[in-house]
Amino acid sequence: MNIPNILTLARIAFIPLLVVVFYLPFSWSLPLSALLFGLASATDWLDGYLARRWDQSTSFGAFLDPVADKLMVAVALALLIERYDAAWLTLPALVIIGREIVISALREWMAEMGKRASVAVSWIGKFKTTMQMIALLILLGFAPGTLPAMLGVVVLYTAALLTLWSMIQYLRAAWPHLSRSM
Repeated sequence: MNIPNILTLARIAFIPLLVVVFYLPFSWSLPLSALLFGLASATDWLDGYLARRWDQSTSFGAFLDPVADKLMVAVALALLIERYDAAWLTLPALVIIGREIVISALREWMAEMGKRASVAVSWIGKFKTTMQMIALLILLGFAPGTLPAMLGVVVLYTAALLTLWSMIQYLRAAWPHLSRSM
């Protein structure tokens, strides 16, 4: 166990705390939800940075880090789907969650074939993640109908479009290997 892995585990531990704070009946629960999500998001960057900097990358960390990221994002999106109770927010949320499932399965399958590098994280994936985190921070932190929340929805749609674009890129990169296996 090392510090990067502890940070990843802490990100998972933030999930139930985020859910509890999200449902508290106080005005400060919105900004505190956003703060918790922001801290968890920061640990995503920090654990990767420290693992590379201190040469502490582990197979456990390589497995757990993307799981922690996807859990945190999926839970935040599920909370927002309930809060907004609207198809126009549910659609981009489901696109993002669906893409994460497809790409996770694709990466696992490609790793079994020894071709994981074919679907390594790209710059568009990193940009998508940045837009997604910004959107979720805004949407968790502000009530529906406010100007910041409307901006958050625009950023969420941007993230959903980038999500589709990056998924298409990953599928194109993997297609030669996929088509040979059919």
